[in-house]
Amino acid sequence: MTILTNIWGVLKYVIDISIVWVIIYYLLKNFNSNVRMSLLIKGVLVIIVIKLLSDYIGFKTVGWILEYVIEWGPLALIIIFQPEIRGALEQLGRSQLLGRHKILTVDEREKMVYEIVQAVDYCRKARIGALIVIERDISLSDYIDKAKPLYADLTNELLISIFFPNNPLHDGAVIIQGNRISCAGAVFPTSNNIKLNKRLGTRHRAALGIAEETDAISIVVSEETGRISIAVKGELFYNLSLDDARMMLIDELRPKTVDEAESDMDNEEEIYEENN
Repeated sequence: MTILTNIWGVLKYVIDISIVWVIIYYLLKNFNSNVRMSLLIKGVLVIIVIKLLSDYIGFKTVGWILEYVIEWGPLALIIIFQPEIRGALEQLGRSQLLGRHKILTVDEREKMVYEIVQAVDYCRKARIGALIVIERDISLSDYIDKAKPLYADLTNELLISIFFPNNPLHDGAVIIQGNRISCAGAVFPTSNNIKLNKRLGTRHRAALGIAEETDAISIVVSEETGRISIAVKGELFYNLSLDDARMMLIDELRPKTVDEAESDMDNEEEIYEENN
């Protein structure tokens, strides 16, 4: 009986520590996928370090001011960064741990790219404007909730029909989650990037805008020229060939290694700092 009690005691400690590590892992994972939240955490850590240094050196005035900042800072941060905090908590609640994202097989990814490219090819030839956005790690639920829900299988025929002229939903964007179309008629914030060509219209600016805010992939077909563009990681790749667009989608949609994910995170931080 004593042996069983000791074993159970050890197991409790192991389970307790494991749960804490899992929580820390998913918190860090979700913070890393949200650039603004990551910068927020870094800012808080800087304030704490300055406070500790001021106490050690004896800077009473600086320490007194930072005490008030630390005391009232959490409330101010909750108010100021409410959208980012809500997004991080939402993403944590809908993470792969709870089965939110479907992990696509190689065949499913290839079929997904095939259907998108077929639709893009038709639109570019017929001069039909289109904006297709693929959700990745950062949730687009705020935009999905305000759009027209579809939750349909991804086919090029459906994509073409959505963007066909005079369709009530053709002006907005289609959002894809996994290998399904979640909604149509989605509206995104437009980019204010001063480097963006002034000739580019609302679709391109919206595509870049959502690529600056999230890790989504945006595919644009120009209504005027039929040219294909892809916005990803805060950058717009303009006037791509159909083969270039296909290869870029295949590369971006393949599972990333740990080193690649960390590199992408560094790039996102640099882009965010440049845009602000």
